[in-house]
Amino acid sequence: MSDPREILAGTSTIVVVGASRDPAKSAHSVPLQMMRHGWRIIPVNPYGAEIFGVPAYPTLADVPEPLDMVNVFRPSADALDVVKAAVEIGARSIWLQLDIVNAEARRLAEAAGIPYVENRCLAVERALGRLSRVSG
Repeated sequence: MSDPREILAGTSTIVVVGASRDPAKSAHSVPLQMMRHGWRIIPVNPYGAEIFGVPAYPTLADVPEPLDMVNVFRPSADALDVVKAAVEIGARSIWLQLDIVNAEARRLAEAAGIPYVENRCLAVERALGRLSRVSG
């Protein structure tokens, strides 16, 4: 596993697989908090054309630019397919949110040389590291 805060500090755009329009879900509140602290968020959700006021894409393959960080808000059982897609597309890093763990996905990312974090919350790591991309 790679150092979560180093990965986060070196990331400017976070592609959120499983981003939610529901404010009661962490898949909504966590990316929104990251936006407030200066990270650019690209939501991936097949059921939403727009989330957080920005265009959403149905799959990782539909995102029309290189992937900086792929952040996963999907059940552990779904993580392997997301990580396979992220590796194929050439993501710079992969981050599975709190309580999302998949040993096969971890092995796949590590074999591809992609920094990988699992079972950690982006927002918690941002707060603990006092990280922000907003100046001032």
